[in-house]
Amino acid sequence: MKNLTYLLVSVSFVSFSQDHFENGFEKHENGDFYGAIVDYTKAIEINPNDDYAYYNIGLAKNNLEDYKGAIADYTKAIEINPNNDYAYSKRGLSKYNLEDYNGAMVDYNKAIEINPNNANAYYNRGNLKSALKDHKGAKASYNKAIEINPNNASVYINRGLSKYNLGDYYGAIADYTRAIEINPNYDLAYYNRGLSKDDLEDYKGAIADYNKAIEINPNYASVYINRGIVKEDLQDYKGAVSDYTKAIEIDPNDASAFNNRGVVKDNLKDYKGAIADYTKAIEINPNYASAFNNRGVVKDNLKDYKGAIADYTKAIEINPNHASAYNNRGVAKDDLKDYKGAIADYTKAIEINPNYASACKNRGVAKDDLEDYKGAIADYTKAIEINPNYASAYKNRGVSKEYLRDLSGACADWRKAASLGDMKSAEWAEKQCN
Repeated sequence: MKNLTYLLVSVSFVSFSQDHFENGFEKHENGDFYGAIVDYTKAIEINPNDDYAYYNIGLAKNNLEDYKGAIADYTKAIEINPNNDYAYSKRGLSKYNLEDYNGAMVDYNKAIEINPNNANAYYNRGNLKSALKDHKGAKASYNKAIEINPNNASVYINRGLSKYNLGDYYGAIADYTRAIEINPNYDLAYYNRGLSKDDLEDYKGAIADYNKAIEINPNYASVYINRGIVKEDLQDYKGAVSDYTKAIEIDPNDASAFNNRGVVKDNLKDYKGAIADYTKAIEINPNYASAFNNRGVVKDNLKDYKGAIADYTKAIEINPNHASAYNNRGVAKDDLKDYKGAIADYTKAIEINPNYASACKNRGVAKDDLEDYKGAIADYTKAIEINPNYASAYKNRGVSKEYLRDLSGACADWRKAASLGDMKSAEWAEKQCN
């Protein structure tokens, strides 16, 4: 009888544990993570060696962003069952979320060592390598995940991102297309494919993909922003404004949407509207260097040079390597006849970006204003080396040569500028070079 009684208790023991586990699983599936944890814990009280109950508690805590707690539970599951590859993989994910990248890599590798067919571990390792900018390594991990499971659309999306970051836009498009074949309602796949088409200057194709992403998800603010960028590239400024405005309606705290709308309003010569948008972007993100720089450009256009300088200076404080802000501040200083200050700013811009043709040309202009014609010629020559089709650099170099009484050299430069479409140079060549 004792043996019979023991057997009955054992069956009841497992049954009750399983009931709590199943209740927890159902709550987990319905998004009641706290309730799931309660039931999984009861299952563990009945069966302390239930590694999957610990594993599932870890999953629930991960969903609640309690990553440290999740790690503790995954670790317990691994102690009970050292071959639980899923526990290693998920523990790695929690470590990743805590930016313990080395620890995450160790766990992903261990999961793969235990089970070389754990596609999820390869996928997670790919995501980690991508975050570490090891795009080739990420691509290799995604390749393996796809080899094991060819029907996971998310893996194709992420491999597409790796290819995109490696400059393989056509390969990225192929992966996004495959993700769409698996899941025709995958708005992110259309969005990413649109980005790749945009980089290939297939603007109509990009807009078609953005349209489809919006059709699937009408509240996808980022898609409106990027469709607005493409419309801006196509000089459809009103359409761009409309898209940025829609993005702002969806997310009133998206500083980039305000900044981008400001750029378009500037192009439409709606300077007050542009300043209002840049100011709003700055209110949302006080460290938005580009918004300060862009607002400075508008103030410069309105001849508020001191206000422009203040904005450029703020952009530089936020980002000391903002070459455009230095160049633009130099232009404003030049307008205020502070030629030495302008030269200092242009020089800094060139230090940051030695291939900044506009800064080289602008420094030449300031040197011309100081009657340093030889120095100006050197700067114009550098600008032309960087951009052999820089018409205004040829024109200005011709002027400097004229001041040095090198009319032959001046005429050669003006004729070159004229061939590049500079009408003023054509007039000068006609009058002085016959």
